[in-house]
Amino acid sequence: MLGVRRVLRAEWQAVALASWRELRARRLAGVALAVAASVAMIGLHGLQEIAATDRYVRLVSEVRADQPLWVSLLRTPVSVLVPTRDQPPWGGLPRLILSLGLAQLLLGWKRTVLVGYAATLAGTLSARVMVAIGPGHFAGVPAEYAHDVDTGASAAVLGLFTYLSVRLRAPVLCLATVVPTVVGSFLKPNLAGREHLVAFVLVAAVALAQERRRPGEFRRDGGAGPGPRRVRSNRGPTTPSAPGGAG
Repeated sequence: MLGVRRVLRAEWQAVALASWRELRARRLAGVALAVAASVAMIGLHGLQEIAATDRYVRLVSEVRADQPLWVSLLRTPVSVLVPTRDQPPWGGLPRLILSLGLAQLLLGWKRTVLVGYAATLAGTLSARVMVAIGPGHFAGVPAEYAHDVDTGASAAVLGLFTYLSVRLRAPVLCLATVVPTVVGSFLKPNLAGREHLVAFVLVAAVALAQERRRPGEFRRDGGAGPGPRRVRSNRGPTTPSAPGGAG
């Protein structure tokens, strides 16, 4: 029981308290990625609802496995910000904001973009492989799956939460944000679900390898593990007193 309390306390300090301190120090700049991405997603969803502009959104964002590879690679960055057409964006928007906000505050914006894009790209490229393998083999899918449109930030969100959970040793965050998506992908093994599993496995493997090489890199201010801790003090620099000085 004591070990569980210690783990939960360490996660609270490494995730909640550390992100709150960063947010207070950096304010809006600390969550700029989350704000920009949510505004872009809402704007692109609005353009999807207008017939005159919807075709331009499709032109720059629709990714499918039957496209030339270079077309998919060009469209992938924009596709992350375009909501899936069969689902309204409002349900996934809080998860997008939370994942990007926490990641930028705790990891920095460069690593946040890298992890999110790597997870998305892994899912996008794996769809091509699964279609090429075919339904008669392990991990293969029917050829008609190649026509499925692949947009949305779900793979990036899953990748960011997975990376945060591993690097911060945050089991509660993992249970709340990673496990439901992974379980849902197993229960509904369509193309999107398989892409999520690929993104999860890739990011988890990279995060575990980095955690072995640099343990505790992001666990500061009381976080568990052997990583460095920042010690804040409101007192200015002091000089050692001379022997016999005033106590």
